[in-house]
Amino acid sequence: MDWDKLTYQVIPTDYMYIMKSNEDGIFSNGCLVPFGTIQLEPHSSVLNYGQGLFEGMKAYRRPDGGVQIFRPEENAMRAQMGADRLLMAAPSVEQYTDAVKQVVRANKRWVPPFGKGALYIRPLLFGSGSVMGISPAPQCTFLIYTNPICNVYKGRTTPMDLLIEEKLPRAYPGGTGGVKNIGNYSSVFHVMKEAKAKGFTDVLFLDAVEHKYVEEVTSCNAFIVKGNLISTSPLIGTILPGITRKSIIKLARDLGYKAEERKISVDELLEADEVFCTGTAVGISEVRSVTYQNKRVEFKTGADTVTQRLYDMITGIQTGLLEDKNEWVVKID
Repeated sequence: MDWDKLTYQVIPTDYMYIMKSNEDGIFSNGCLVPFGTIQLEPHSSVLNYGQGLFEGMKAYRRPDGGVQIFRPEENAMRAQMGADRLLMAAPSVEQYTDAVKQVVRANKRWVPPFGKGALYIRPLLFGSGSVMGISPAPQCTFLIYTNPICNVYKGRTTPMDLLIEEKLPRAYPGGTGGVKNIGNYSSVFHVMKEAKAKGFTDVLFLDAVEHKYVEEVTSCNAFIVKGNLISTSPLIGTILPGITRKSIIKLARDLGYKAEERKISVDELLEADEVFCTGTAVGISEVRSVTYQNKRVEFKTGADTVTQRLYDMITGIQTGLLEDKNEWVVKID
């Protein structure tokens, strides 16, 4: 594997993990199997009614060659929350984290060298049992596969240029915007395609009620910086409770910044000093510009920014360069 040519594409690894629930919703007998196709009944709830969710995690190679993951118990608890919303059985936090450890160990040779990328971990939970009417599946499947990816997904070396979507919301109050429901993502394919055709990196969505408050980007949370204040949208059911988001709020406060979760109007966003996005895939990506109603506003990027300081801190912890004072890291080796 030429790690210097690693991008963000499909690269099958050696093993995946599968575990299924029984009729009482209890998961057991999970195991590693060679990576490959899975059998799924045509009547399965996930195929017919979209009953499923996913998580996103990474395994990092440390400078000493060891491997570690970041806050797996947070992903496990978020998966349980999403499963509860979609009426699915879910593995326990212990089962989830143990499964992640197993699949990372089995695919350890696919974790890129330090500084070359990470091993992306994709846990899936879906209704695999057969149903005819609109109802939750009698059986659920928990599956984890991995894929090596480069360091740069959307931002960092090339800052993001965002287009504010004025008409189509990403999520509605009372819906499933606050969980990683698989159905949340295909609905934004069209606006993403249009935005990229115009040269934008991604789309920033507004609230569904007043269409004037910032919510999030297609696959990551958004933050603004104004002086010593760092702000991000509140978790009101339409915002995904990102693990990176939660970590950045804590780290920002540790560094002496004031970090708030509150509604952010478009006008306030356009007056910000800096804008950045957070997520497992993007890490922390600085935003170079936001375009709203054909008006482009640019923000501070590069060295000597709050974004850079936070990026250095969280990536340092994740990759073992910095001390993990919060006990967020779990070593695999």
